Amino acid sequence: MRLSMKAILAASCVAFASPALADDDLSLDGKTIGVAVVGTQHFWDREAFNGATSTVEELGGTVVPVDGGRDNQVHADNHDILLNNGVDAVISILGDGAVEPKFEALKEAGIPVFTVDHPSPHAVNNTTSDNYYMGTTIGRYMADAIGGEGKVAVFNAFQEALRICDIRAGLWKYVLEDYPGIEIIQPELAEEFANAPEDARKKTLDLLSQYPEGSIDAIHVGCWDQPAIGVVQALEEAGRTDVLVTALDGGPDTLEIMAEDNSPFVANVAQQPNLIGSTSAMNVARHFAGETLLPQTYVDVVPVNGQAEAKAAYETLGYGSLD
Repeated sequence: MRLSMKAILAASCVAFASPALADDDLSLDGKTIGVAVVGTQHFWDREAFNGATSTVEELGGTVVPVDGGRDNQVHADNHDILLNNGVDAVISILGDGAVEPKFEALKEAGIPVFTVDHPSPHAVNNTTSDNYYMGTTIGRYMADAIGGEGKVAVFNAFQEALRICDIRAGLWKYVLEDYPGIEIIQPELAEEFANAPEDARKKTLDLLSQYPEGSIDAIHVGCWDQPAIGVVQALEEAGRTDVLVTALDGGPDTLEIMAEDNSPFVANVAQQPNLIGSTSAMNVARHFAGETLLPQTYVDVVPVNGQAEAKAAYETLGYGSLD
């Protein structure tokens, strides 16, 4: 069934511990909100940032934006800028453990922190996709796609470093425990973030040289889907049609690949990064309105299994039409 964007927005899971105000009653008038993003090079990061900043402004607030340029330490240090600016609250998008002492300093200064895709004991609330559902769903889809048995390689560079990646990759593996005929090839592959498609293309070509036709069944990208672009390119370059590809994020570029005829990219789970950023900004307004938020707000995802669902998701998420 093809869902409308209105239906998806209505279904998004926003968690409150006290009665919620109607969205029309929320305001950030007179508030200055710092929005720190780890980088804006990647579609997901940029969309979450745009969703947060535009919603703060729509609610009457003033935005102080800082961009880490995809350097985790720069991203962390940018929180010092927001602290020194005396903002009323901070929305922090992604980042690794380097941000934690910065969050603690903001909290001690009386500046509430709201995170996106980064659970933290120092944050009022973290807004994120349902990563548990993402991991289990892609595990089931991949297992079904290869008939419940075979050898699978996985790109999994960030499971130890980022909680969201740990959940997604960990639950993918958990599902595969029910498929004793599926073997995860060791060692696992580790993609680089910078120029991920090209890095994954080269590593996939090397992998394919070690596993001739018929000896590997799928390649999965454990936390996101930009490396999957390079994986598909490598399969095409090597003339391999025996290997399927699965991943997570469902940005427009990867949905386009999935929508192609005979694409090896067969399953994904699409997120709504703009809505995630926007929801975080709404949660800031709810906090200032006196509502008590639960620690986690989960925004619905869109499972994508096969070409037809890729086309439907592309349209549902507002990216246009692939028909």
